[in-house]
Amino acid sequence: MSPVFIVLVVALLAGLLAGGSLRPFEQVPLHWWLLASLGLVMQAAPTPDLGARTELAAAVMLVGSYAMLIAFALVNRRIAGAWMVFAGLALNLAVIAPNGGMPVSAEAIRTAGGHEVSIAGDTKHHLMSDADVLRPLGDVIAVPRPIGAIFSPGDLLLYAGVAWFVVAVMLGRSGLNLRPPARVLQMYRGKHLRPELRLRSRYRRRSLGEAPAATAPRGTAR
Repeated sequence: MSPVFIVLVVALLAGLLAGGSLRPFEQVPLHWWLLASLGLVMQAAPTPDLGARTELAAAVMLVGSYAMLIAFALVNRRIAGAWMVFAGLALNLAVIAPNGGMPVSAEAIRTAGGHEVSIAGDTKHHLMSDADVLRPLGDVIAVPRPIGAIFSPGDLLLYAGVAWFVVAVMLGRSGLNLRPPARVLQMYRGKHLRPELRLRSRYRRRSLGEAPAATAPRGTAR
C-alpha cells in the first residue's frame, strides 16, 4: 500500500475525529497547482529509454520534478504545513541532485522485507554505496512488513507536512494564502473563494497599479 495513501487516510480520520469537515477544502486557494501536478507526473512517469543517457534523463526528470514541487510549496508557504513540505522536498533534492538519484540502503531494503535486486532497473533509485554523498539523507528508514516501505528523512517531513495541512484545513485553521493574481498560468484560487479574499486581491491589484477588469452592464448585448 502506498505510504502517501496511508498518510492521507490517517490525516482524514484524525480530522474527522477532531470534529473537522471536508467542506473547508473548497475554500483553500492553491496557487500553481498545475506545476505541482506536472512535478508529480514526472516522478511517476517511466524514464524513456535513451541508451547510455537513460540514467542522465532519469536524474534530470527527478531533479526537475522536485524543483517544481519546491516552487509550489514556496508559493503556497502561508498555508499550514507548507514549510514542512518545503523542508522535506529540499532534503530529498539535496541528496538526489549530487548522486544522480535517490540512494537506497541495502540494510533498509532487507528490513522492509525486500532484497537488493528489488531496485534493479529503477533508474531513479540506486543501491547506496560509499561513492554516494549525504547518505544519511537517503532512503535509510525502513518499516517492516506488512507495510514494507523505506523512507528518507525528507519523506517523513514531507508526509508530516501533508498530514498537518489536511487536518488544519478540516478544522478551519489552514491560514490565509494571499498573493496577487498570477500574470502567467492563472491557477486555481479556490472553488468558493471567500469574499474577504476576493476583496483583498482587488485591493492588492490596485496597489500594484493594475486596472480593474471591465464588466459589462447587465441586460446589454456583448
